[in-house]
Amino acid sequence: MTFSRILGTGSYVPEKILSNTDIEHLVDTSDSWIRERTGIRRRHVVDERESTVDLAERAARAALDAAGLDPREIDLIVVGTTTPDRIYPATACRLQARLGAGGYPAFDVQAVCTGFIYALGVADRFMRTGSARHALVIGADTHSRLLDWSDRGTCILFGDGAGAVVLGVDDVPGILSTHLHADGNYEDLLYVEGGVPRGNGVIAEGNAYTKMRGNEVFKVAVRTLHRIVDETLAANALQKSDIDWLIPHQANIRIIEATARKLGLPMERVVVTIDEHGNTSAASVPLAFDVAVRDGRIKRGDNLLLEAFGGGFTWGSALIRY
Repeated sequence: MTFSRILGTGSYVPEKILSNTDIEHLVDTSDSWIRERTGIRRRHVVDERESTVDLAERAARAALDAAGLDPREIDLIVVGTTTPDRIYPATACRLQARLGAGGYPAFDVQAVCTGFIYALGVADRFMRTGSARHALVIGADTHSRLLDWSDRGTCILFGDGAGAVVLGVDDVPGILSTHLHADGNYEDLLYVEGGVPRGNGVIAEGNAYTKMRGNEVFKVAVRTLHRIVDETLAANALQKSDIDWLIPHQANIRIIEATARKLGLPMERVVVTIDEHGNTSAASVPLAFDVAVRDGRIKRGDNLLLEAFGGGFTWGSALIRY
């Protein structure tokens, strides 16, 4: 039987840094208030010259280098993103061209902050059915471009970045399971109102800014992530003690801590990058993954639980033996 295994990881964040002190000059807030409630100290944001595909390319090339593969050896690209630079073509297609290849499937997945987990689940199924041998899976977002910088409830939270993994086929499972869910009944709790123009010069209703009812989102996220922890462990006949590392979506330090408590994991076994990066949406899980691989915390053979929750609502997890 064919499985997929992670061969390499990569990530990239823009050079421009926006600290909490910088945000104090934009809205009525403070560094201490932001850190206490979210765990964020600073975030990286794109400048006017940078695009989502730029970030994706930097992360992809880092992952390919780590995997020891030439871009021409890739035969599938799946990109999780909510912020494509163009309505079409897909970010994955534009990335494919930059990598100097073509002809194989390349497409985007839009599941907001769960985008990378969704993309990973899709790519894993391609690999298991023999439809691809080497896949590039990316989460990339420039969410700062969806922010109203006068809305202190959202502008403090998000940053930009990209994270990537390269998958290769193996007869030993690396991705043990993925679990993907959604419930569109929660649309009004977290959304961007703007959309595609309606034609004849008529602009879509609303604006392209993130709207969020933070307290309600927090409550649903904690309940939902608790359930998916149980689902993932049960599907693999594992105990909480079998998990070596939790790599969570970097949305809020309190949500991360609640999930760690559910697993009985000390925070020393949780990969946390929210203080440096903020919420980078679809990029947050692969970005944190790459950071922990490169600093030596995550080692081959470790059991990793990846999880995320995003607008839609969408949520998902992946259990990986690295």
